[in-house]
Amino acid sequence: MEKSAMPTPPLSPRAALLSNHSFRWLISGGMISMLGDQFTLIALPWLVLRLSSDPLALGIVLALLGIPRAVFILLGGAIVDRYSPKRVMMLTKYINTTLLGLLSAILLSGELQLWMVYGFALGLGISTAFSIPAGTSMLPHVVEPAQFPIANSIMLSLRQLTMFAGPVLAGLMISLMASSKQFPVTDSYGLAAAFLTDCLSYAISAWTLRQVVTRNLSKPPHDDKQTRHLLHQVWDGLRFCWELKELRICFLYWSAIAFFIMGPMQLAMPLLATQLNNSAGTLGLLSGAHGAGTLLGMLISGIRPGMRLGNLGRTLLLIDLVVGLLFMPLGLIHHSWQAMLLLVLIASLGGYLQVAVFTWIQTQVPPQMMGRAMSMFMFIFLGIGPVSSALTGWLMRSLSLPQLFLLCGGILIVIVFIAFAASPIRHISEHQKGTA
Repeated sequence: MEKSAMPTPPLSPRAALLSNHSFRWLISGGMISMLGDQFTLIALPWLVLRLSSDPLALGIVLALLGIPRAVFILLGGAIVDRYSPKRVMMLTKYINTTLLGLLSAILLSGELQLWMVYGFALGLGISTAFSIPAGTSMLPHVVEPAQFPIANSIMLSLRQLTMFAGPVLAGLMISLMASSKQFPVTDSYGLAAAFLTDCLSYAISAWTLRQVVTRNLSKPPHDDKQTRHLLHQVWDGLRFCWELKELRICFLYWSAIAFFIMGPMQLAMPLLATQLNNSAGTLGLLSGAHGAGTLLGMLISGIRPGMRLGNLGRTLLLIDLVVGLLFMPLGLIHHSWQAMLLLVLIASLGGYLQVAVFTWIQTQVPPQMMGRAMSMFMFIFLGIGPVSSALTGWLMRSLSLPQLFLLCGGILIVIVFIAFAASPIRHISEHQKGTA
């Protein structure tokens, strides 16, 4: 008598996710693109500081990256929902490949001027206003909802790995590839190589994205909203985020943090590097320390995902309070290792919450609204922050760097106490759906 075949044991959730070919193409291309982005994030502010020693010029470049995001990112979310995240991402990758290739060529020609850098920053800012909501909305089109937590953990951890390795590699590249004296911009060879690295990463990730097969998500029955003007769809997204009480409160809280903390931080990091060692390598090490800390926090979150101070809201407020205290002494240090240690501590605390917060937002929002909701979330950090950086650049004409860090850390502590006393954030749990 023949024995019956043994049933195949079901795959673990992580193994089932990694067996998804489209998810593997998505994370591989995303990792390449994110690694390349770190080269531009180091090279662009360093290029500005080489062209001009005025902090206001750096603030203007950061604002030109951020203002278009602030203006167009909500429209980008509506376009993503109307068409598809994949189509929008493909187009923006082609645009960024072209812009970074042109920037590298003009830099190597020796003809680059500050006003040209402003133009390239503006172009990259407009492009990212559409690529960000597309990228953050892509996951539900590739994996099942039950796989969101694991998929988010993998993708965000890979992102932080690139944020650790990328800045260090970019800083070393710029520092080691010394420019010939014929170039008016110091470090021209290294800066051009950094921009070309990001250019190549966009070209490769565009090819990998073409291999991704998206799921057919069910949509609500057809009505006139499907053919409404894009601006009306943007309004629908804003109204949805506003009417969901928990989402509204958190978005307002994060907006305050983005304006008073994240924006000044974008300007303060390059200035801190010039104060410590005046080297692109130092800036890379500082940014790498921040990326390493965030990755460490995410790993701890993966090991102990349920570790909370009561609930998600209370944990978020406590972490921000500690971050404010650690932020204040950053401007008073005199050695790179001290700055790196503080940045690792600050980033590890923030990284611990990122996976939970990202997954919580995805559970609050239906698929047909995901592009607009995620564009609103990303607008807060990538739109408001750089606008604040421009104002910080102006303030730095009358403030010292230690005063800036003390001021921002103190403001964050005040925001946390106000949120704890006057908002329902402390009651938010990741296990409950939002209420209108």
